[in-house]
Amino acid sequence: MNRKQAGIILTLLALIVCAGILAARVNGQVDDGTGSSLSSSLSFTKDSDKDKDKDKQTSNTKDYFYDSRNDREQQDSQTMQSLKSIIEDKNTSADQKTEAQKKLTALTMARDYETRIELSIKGKGFDDALCLIEGNKARVIVKSKDNVNEKQSIQIQDSVASVAKIKDIVIESKQ
Repeated sequence: MNRKQAGIILTLLALIVCAGILAARVNGQVDDGTGSSLSSSLSFTKDSDKDKDKDKQTSNTKDYFYDSRNDREQQDSQTMQSLKSIIEDKNTSADQKTEAQKKLTALTMARDYETRIELSIKGKGFDDALCLIEGNKARVIVKSKDNVNEKQSIQIQDSVASVAKIKDIVIESKQ
């Protein structure tokens, strides 16, 4: 892989991250029907305690997936930045640059796989999904009111296996 290909991959990854942030900001606003938008975290003081607890639980779940994605993106950005600085440093040996390029490529591919798996799982009827790939292991967290049944588990495993060719999959459910 030459320098030009690495630059193209990094540019594409940066665009994916920007698109994700933009989508999160757009989806984070609620229209009240009057043309003005309200923040999704806005709560009304006239709600009953039961409604507040239900809203808080829903908000916490939504926040979990949103926060997890943001944390993952920030961590990946920091890792990518440090790898890029190693690659661009003139004092770094050729072996270290090659190793950093391999790690950067692996991180970029894992991020792409995670996004594709999440979209695939959402397409199968789940409200939300979060995929975390670490080496040869994948952890999938889905938003579901009930526990994931066997049929859904097989669908998730098939999605992960077809996209990332990973067999070691842990599936969790969040409400």
